[in-house]
Amino acid sequence: MPGLLLGDVFPDFEAETTIGRIKFHEYLGDSWGILFSHPKDYTPVCTTELGRAARLSSEFSKRNVKMMAISLDSLEDHHGWSKDILAYNCDESGTCMLPFPIIADRKRELAVSLGMLDPDEKDKDGLPLTARCVFIIGPDKKLKLSLLYPATTGRNFDEILRVLDSLQLTAGIRVATPADWKPGVCVMVPPSIPEEEAAALFPAGVYSKELPSGKKYLLYYLKYQFKCQLRFI
Repeated sequence: MPGLLLGDVFPDFEAETTIGRIKFHEYLGDSWGILFSHPKDYTPVCTTELGRAARLSSEFSKRNVKMMAISLDSLEDHHGWSKDILAYNCDESGTCMLPFPIIADRKRELAVSLGMLDPDEKDKDGLPLTARCVFIIGPDKKLKLSLLYPATTGRNFDEILRVLDSLQLTAGIRVATPADWKPGVCVMVPPSIPEEEAAALFPAGVYSKELPSGKKYLLYYLKYQFKCQLRFI
């Protein structure tokens, strides 16, 4: 994403959305945030993605996360498309509102400024579509993670939730999460913490895996009760 690195303050843009005009930082408040882009309304992959995001909205809320989508079509199209997305989810409540707003960016100004365009995927007029970007922003309004999928590949929202769990955990505790980590699995002690300090920080016990090199850098913390959205580790 040109010009924006992990740890940078995310731009405080203003935009028209399906819930009215918003200022991004004000919308987030003290919450975490996710901004995810979509190539176009009334398209199959995007419909499955927004449907999945809507079904998981309670899981994001549990983690104090506010979602927002962006697509390059009009507000009128967004409202009409929202009905299709809810129908895809078999929602028979009669509501036509998704549990998160969609930004209308017909002039592509926001998509361009955030580096969202996919040069290999174009609309009928030959203009680049947005790639499937995922930006996770912390309560401090700084970029914590960015994922970039091509327009032809749908996102895995279970992985996005898993990443959020890791980001929120490691934001408050000096630990790291190993490959494929999920809540309930032991975490790791970062190599920046000496073994003696780790023993003091984690009195419940640190396990060191023996390796051929003899170096003790694979340190696991077996149990930790922590007071946040997650239950335990």
